[in-house]
Amino acid sequence: MHSTHLLLEEPIRMASILEPSKATFFPAMTKIVGTLGPKSRSVEVISGCLKAGMSVARFDFSLGDPEYHQETLENLKAAVKSTKKLCAVMLDTVGPELQVVNKSEKSISLLADGFVVLTPNQEVEASSELLPINFDGLSKAVKKGDTIFMGQYLFTGSETTSVWLEVSEVKGEDVVCVIKNSATLSGALFTLHASQIHIDMPTLTDKDKDVISTWGVKHKIDFLSLSYTRHAEDVRQARDLLSKLGDLSQTQIFAKIENIEGLTHFDEILQEADGIILSRGNLGIDLPPEKVFLFQKAALYKCNMAGKPAVLTRVVDSMTDNLRPTRAEATDVANAVLDGSDAILLGAETLRGLYPVETISIVGKICAEAEKVFNQDLYFKKTVKYVGEPMTHLESIASSAVRAAIKVKASAIICFTSSGRAARLIAKYRPTMPVLSVVIPRLKTNQLKWSFTGAFEARQSLIVRGLFPMLADPRHPAESTSATNESVLKVALDHGKASGVIKSHDRVVVCQKVGDSSVVKIIELED
Repeated sequence: MHSTHLLLEEPIRMASILEPSKATFFPAMTKIVGTLGPKSRSVEVISGCLKAGMSVARFDFSLGDPEYHQETLENLKAAVKSTKKLCAVMLDTVGPELQVVNKSEKSISLLADGFVVLTPNQEVEASSELLPINFDGLSKAVKKGDTIFMGQYLFTGSETTSVWLEVSEVKGEDVVCVIKNSATLSGALFTLHASQIHIDMPTLTDKDKDVISTWGVKHKIDFLSLSYTRHAEDVRQARDLLSKLGDLSQTQIFAKIENIEGLTHFDEILQEADGIILSRGNLGIDLPPEKVFLFQKAALYKCNMAGKPAVLTRVVDSMTDNLRPTRAEATDVANAVLDGSDAILLGAETLRGLYPVETISIVGKICAEAEKVFNQDLYFKKTVKYVGEPMTHLESIASSAVRAAIKVKASAIICFTSSGRAARLIAKYRPTMPVLSVVIPRLKTNQLKWSFTGAFEARQSLIVRGLFPMLADPRHPAESTSATNESVLKVALDHGKASGVIKSHDRVVVCQKVGDSSVVKIIELED
């Protein structure tokens, strides 16, 4: 299965480029997060997205109310049931996002070299001369010469639907700006981003807290995407809120890095968060264009070494309206994989794009091709060197399992886990074969009723590169000995065979606990 792996350092035969890509059960090891919205919320379209390779559904509360998202989620559940594909749920907060309020929803045309006034007075109607915004502190935050970017929700950077403004003067609470390019803005909501300027608003707004404690709790969200994370304290506050909300104490927090402040405090944020989302849309406005790739490479490396999932956004913007990505976008997706991305997040492309299913399918195909030339050997050595010695017990088992799997050309690694930590550590070493993580449910009680944990842990691995979860029968404990483990292993192997990952005479590496010891064993399958 893995003799096809090339390395970019080796000369690639031109003929191999012309060989058709082989279809597999898992479209790619790299995961795809899809944002569900107007163009992707029917059961039919969501089913198509799941079959094409989406494993996490993102619900963005910048747009739509809880009832709207509730309807979408019901459709997602129906699609999961019919396709039998697991899918995790990510709630994306609004955060301190500056917005223009366009109550009439009329299109607004702005002409280059003209002037427009941004005012905190939300009573006035939006027009080409006057735009009401949701923040009264902008006049104190900006000065003459500062840059403000404004566009449709999830702006694509297309200069006909988004506009660059330069602050000309501040008049009381109003900010007068020169329009740098002509554009037409349509819809009820446009987003503002003031380049390299601190916006004095809380990272978790009251609206966000309300949505998390009602909608989030009701649906036991797997991930919280914390928009505009600027300090480690933002993550701590979000963690504090979740810890008081029962089941949500298990929800993972992904810090969304969107501006210079988040970049400056990146190391502390990474320490506190469970994962990172690099929001390249806003970062591309805060940073000079020629610096974005540098931050991407540095941030992904840090996430990889910390063993925390890194998610990249804004990859195939042009597919919002087109059936094929541009050459630059296709190359960008491949480079994201080679740089070490765990997942690709699609925003406008699936939310309001015309081709949500095709977009997921194409991104998955590009990821799969890039994975074939990912230099695992070099990556493995780098990771082991970074971890240093002495390694922790778990780290040593995880790295040994991956090394053994590569040496014996195993077709899969099967890992028994109850918290998901062991499986994530194996995935950290980026094995070239899929890791089937068998999550063994644990029984817990609150003195009133019994319940099983495990579903959270299984779904949360759906954002980690190379991890494919399955829930085991709760009657088989993870640390058990003898026959029970053999029966769980048989179920896992059958699952692998059914999905086409494992075939007769293949070798499989199994990582499990027996009593107090962790064991890595290699098994060869019979006919």
